[in-house]
Amino acid sequence: MDYKHPSLSLRQQCELLSVSRSSLDYVPVPVSAEDLKIMRIMDEIYLRDPCIGVRRVVQLLGRDFALCVNRKRVRRLRRTMGIETIFCRPRTSIPDREHVKFPYLLRDKKITRANEVWCSDITYVPMERGNAFLCVVMDWHSRKVLGWAASNTMDVTLCLTALARALKAAGGVLPEIFNTDQGSQFTSQEWVAALQEKGIAISMDGKGRWMDNVFIERLWRSVKYEDIYLRGYATIDDLIAGLTRWFCDYNEWRPHDTFGGSTPAKIYARTPAIATPETELKTAT
Repeated sequence: MDYKHPSLSLRQQCELLSVSRSSLDYVPVPVSAEDLKIMRIMDEIYLRDPCIGVRRVVQLLGRDFALCVNRKRVRRLRRTMGIETIFCRPRTSIPDREHVKFPYLLRDKKITRANEVWCSDITYVPMERGNAFLCVVMDWHSRKVLGWAASNTMDVTLCLTALARALKAAGGVLPEIFNTDQGSQFTSQEWVAALQEKGIAISMDGKGRWMDNVFIERLWRSVKYEDIYLRGYATIDDLIAGLTRWFCDYNEWRPHDTFGGSTPAKIYARTPAIATPETELKTAT
């Protein structure tokens, strides 16, 4: 890239743009093939037992896969993947006041119809070259995947894209409650505002309580073992094409044992939902 300017030096240009001079010509180092291999295995270990910590992951990598990896490397890669060991924690610190938290609203609540509760989560997706992240919005009652999005960045835009697609698929019908974990994407101002503007009650899992969002945790296991791990997608485009096919089959074709062999799409369509002002307006027009 040409940074020449008739009167401003390169350092002055960086100061005006608030850009670090040392990072101007930096070329990001791609993730090594060995790191990708380790992250793929760690992802499978996490799906099998999310309670295993860094020390045991190191032991399993050496025992079962003959990989000599130290704890610092495992900890760094887990941080990149966005996964965290589930265990009971002492209350040693108080969360930042600016970090919005909401109570869990689904305890002892019976979900009996579609659009009563939606839920969402993000998972790490290993690929042949690089990695991606997948966000899904699911209807709690029918288990139907209403919207999803995949990207190589794990930010709130990924979640908002999945939410927008879910709202479009629902035809303007809004959920009464939306449940997520306490990840930074779901506690961000953008996400919270998007739900509150529509009058949707926000529910959040307890920290480390994966069982509070168990249906999406089961979905991650299915989509990874039945599609992602088997196909080893090389690019984001290949991943999106493959997931489009898999989620279509999951919603429309594959029998679900919970519903006596019916599909999530049929259960979703069969259950009447409460009309919202938006749907009533569409009906009137």
